[in-house]
Amino acid sequence: MTPDRLIIRDAVAADLPAVRSLLVETWHATYDGIYGWRRVAEITNAWHSLENLSAQLDRDGEAFLVALVDDDVVATSSARRERDRAALLTRLYVLPAYQGVGIGRTLLQVTLAHFPLAPVARLEVELQNEPAIAFYERMGFFLQRSARFDGRDDTPNTLLMAKRLFAE
Repeated sequence: MTPDRLIIRDAVAADLPAVRSLLVETWHATYDGIYGWRRVAEITNAWHSLENLSAQLDRDGEAFLVALVDDDVVATSSARRERDRAALLTRLYVLPAYQGVGIGRTLLQVTLAHFPLAPVARLEVELQNEPAIAFYERMGFFLQRSARFDGRDDTPNTLLMAKRLFAE
């Protein structure tokens, strides 16, 4: 059940400190047991810096959303249109205290609605992140293949998942 007070909207510059804090908290909660605290801190400092997040605002063909409950940012997502018109979900994180109440499902639906002509949605998920894999499977995604993120050896092992959005 999604909280009655849930608002989903485009992220703005004023949201970025809260988004960064959310990403740091959720990454540590999710990945410390897989990669260790130090590596997770390195990744979040590199990938989720205010500068990097700011560069993601207002890009054509992309969605960068926040979910708020009582004016607090409790979740964030981002996605972009690929060359083949697919929607690539690049981020979907919900604060641990707000997981399991439908916010992730609703945020995913709103994010994908930004790509009405996309025939398919794709995403990458860490191989050992079993709760996320189970969530995406419940949302209709299926396994395509295993890979290394961006093909690099120093990044997480991932599963590539996809979901058909409409019949062409």
